[in-house]
Amino acid sequence: MAGILEIFAFPALVVAILAYLLGSVCFAIPFTRLFDHHADIRELGSGNAGLTNVLRSVGVKAAVFTLIFDFGKCAASVLVGRMIFRSVCLANGLPPYYAQYGAFLAGLACVLGHIYPLYFGFHGGKGILSTSAMMLFLDWRVFLVGISVFAVILAVSKIVSISSILAATSFPVSNFIFSFWDYRSGFSGYGPLSLTYVWVTTAISLLFAVILILEHHENIKRLKNGTEKKFSVKRK
Repeated sequence: MAGILEIFAFPALVVAILAYLLGSVCFAIPFTRLFDHHADIRELGSGNAGLTNVLRSVGVKAAVFTLIFDFGKCAASVLVGRMIFRSVCLANGLPPYYAQYGAFLAGLACVLGHIYPLYFGFHGGKGILSTSAMMLFLDWRVFLVGISVFAVILAVSKIVSISSILAATSFPVSNFIFSFWDYRSGFSGYGPLSLTYVWVTTAISLLFAVILILEHHENIKRLKNGTEKKFSVKRK
């Protein structure tokens, strides 16, 4: 184990730094300034630099660009993280599934960059959109569960925050189910998995869920008080 940690120490540092710096480009902020006369999205609506607040406070055009670029930055981070770890695996004769650790690490660093962006005073969004991109490029099945939970709850409640919280909660559950299934079946896109992989990735998924839920603490207060706003779009 010590040898493996030594092998991946520097690549992991590189992946974490690159993904965090990319995640720190919180696109809701520049696109709001572009489409709303230099306004700061963090001073509009809920004050959150995320897709929902852009839709409510600025409009569809800014929201579309925010969605594409915030989704894309985490997708790029995951792909680069996996690529770097895969090259290390090939060079050292390690199991292919180790590359997924690089993808998880990159996703985590990117989301933390989005929430605490270096370029914008460490005040960004809540990380739901970035996390959804990471889920898609980690395992499409996990993404499908998460987006389905989000869509169903939103359709019923019309409240984005509770939909996001429950979708985040589904992440560790679905990750465990699918990774354990792959482990038991001996089939995955990365060859046979170890039980350690199942537990480690589930623990990381749980960390994601905890972070995202904590980021919604103000929303949770409003949900308890019955003052949380329902989904809406600003129309000009």
